Amino acid sequence: MRMTEASENVRLIGGEMLLWSDLSNASGFTGWHGVALELITRLLPPPDPHSDPDPHLDPHLDPDPDSGLRSGPGPAPGPEASLRSGSEPGSGPGPRSGRVLLVGPHPQALVDEVVARASAAAVLLRSYPDACALGERHPGLAVHCGRLEAFTGDEPYDLVLALDGLGRTHSAEAPAAAWRESLAALAALVAPGGRLVLGVRNDLGVDRFVEARPPDRDGGDDQWEPHGFDPTYPDGPAALDAALESAGLEVGRCYSAYPDSRAPRALLSREALAHDLPEALAFALSARAEDRMLVADPLRLTRLVFRHRLGEELAPLWLAVATRPPASSEPMNLPLGLIEEGQAVHEVTSAQAAHETAVHEVPAQAAHESAVHGVPAQVAHEIPQARAVHRGSAGTGQVGVRRLPSGEVRPIPAGRVVEEILVEACAREDVRAVRKLLGALAGWVEEGGDAAAATDSLVWDGERFAAIGAGPAPQSSPAPDVVLCRILWRFAVRLLAAGHHHPWPWPLQADQLTLTLCGMAGRSYDQDELDLARKLDAELGGPGEQAVPAYRDLLRTRDRLTDQLTMALARIGRLEIKLTYRERELVRARAKLRRTQRKASAYRRTLGYRLSRRLSRPRQVARRVMRLLSG
Repeated sequence: MRMTEASENVRLIGGEMLLWSDLSNASGFTGWHGVALELITRLLPPPDPHSDPDPHLDPHLDPDPDSGLRSGPGPAPGPEASLRSGSEPGSGPGPRSGRVLLVGPHPQALVDEVVARASAAAVLLRSYPDACALGERHPGLAVHCGRLEAFTGDEPYDLVLALDGLGRTHSAEAPAAAWRESLAALAALVAPGGRLVLGVRNDLGVDRFVEARPPDRDGGDDQWEPHGFDPTYPDGPAALDAALESAGLEVGRCYSAYPDSRAPRALLSREALAHDLPEALAFALSARAEDRMLVADPLRLTRLVFRHRLGEELAPLWLAVATRPPASSEPMNLPLGLIEEGQAVHEVTSAQAAHETAVHEVPAQAAHESAVHGVPAQVAHEIPQARAVHRGSAGTGQVGVRRLPSGEVRPIPAGRVVEEILVEACAREDVRAVRKLLGALAGWVEEGGDAAAATDSLVWDGERFAAIGAGPAPQSSPAPDVVLCRILWRFAVRLLAAGHHHPWPWPLQADQLTLTLCGMAGRSYDQDELDLARKLDAELGGPGEQAVPAYRDLLRTRDRLTDQLTMALARIGRLEIKLTYRERELVRARAKLRRTQRKASAYRRTLGYRLSRRLSRPRQVARRVMRLLSG
């Protein structure tokens, strides 16, 4: 389609950007996936079983892969595939009239879901090419192209979605309004009893602490207004709540999105973060390295954030669900949390709902059809029920995470991550603790432990080991000694790459350290088992040798090498001083020896020495005299 051939459902309202596309921007908008789709599904009205899918939806549309649109052949998601939560129709808190407005760019799977479920849907985009593409894909969708301040809806909406925030609602044609002004304009579009779902990125999120690149370079060409200078931008959850209340909205639930603001995979509500969540959850909520330039280990930093109860304050992104009074009499049946693992979505439940069927799985086929991830399907990790202690209360509370359709409840593994225990023991040079833990680990592996486990994905509660998630299984069942050797080899690689202290000689390489650890586990292996362990690690898809150390790890290694070099130079200096002193003593001893030798030579040449030497042997002298006289 040419730029001048806009669909009839595309309306220009002013401030439209004719040559700009948010969907093809390299920085990209927030890549919401299964968790957002599950949450929005609960807010939307139930699907109409008598309605048909959009006949104008091209099933073979293959857009730009960076745009977040569904690619590849196959039917578009219809009403039957859109009910992803597994709940009964009409049981959710969604509005009945179903007027929905999407503000800013959103993943195409979410747009398709809204179009299939809402009785009247509209989209507000600043990009004219994106608006034309969306209008062609959904002829029944009202597409408004322009900036937010120029948009005036005919009627307020029952549900307003701005999951990407307010940054991409401005235009380069006019100065950007303050964040609170944009929020007021957005809140004015919410009908009484309607809801607003707003995403707000945290400038002090944990993802900013692990990213080495400056945040000012994330946006690229779309940052016409420098970020970080708006005094009205919320600096925390309390400021966000106050801003929503000043706009005439009541905050129903505020979620913290993890692991980063670019592709959130988990939503945890304020109520869920009030509990001491198990450390096993930090593995699913920590950022992956991928193409990022890390300044610190994301897994370790995420564990520290939750351990110090800063999960909400340091969340990469906040997702607020607010309602305009008067609120509906129906309870807001929103989940305490949603965690996405692989192709499945799991719901966090409270203690009251721990014995109910409250966790719903997103079908793998629907998640695959959305193609929002852009990754191949894999075995979903099962994140089961968790037990947590609420600080400040006498008893213990229970936070459950379960997965349907089987309804089987499995506890989240309690205890500490094995890698952290080993790193602490190495830092203390507690060889006995390392030997005890590695011996128990070897026994667990020989009893049929997970072949894909690693020290950073195992937890130990003092009695038993448990894998945090089910990783990809190898094609053939490897021998237990190969599995144990792989686990210890990965730990040795990560330990040396991070520059952590350990009680063994530093010149050891990863292979040598692995064999040392195997010996401490009571197992004697050689290079053959080590080669098989590396092949197994490459087969499982996570080669430890390819792990790039974080910037802080490099600094720690540099400091350690600097200290070792300083100690070596100091020792060399002491040895040189001692050697110089010994050389001087040797020179003096040699001079004294030469003087003594000269004195001895002069003494031997004297007459008295010769006579005394002759007379000191009278028998020899007598024999010589007798021979002379007889001769």
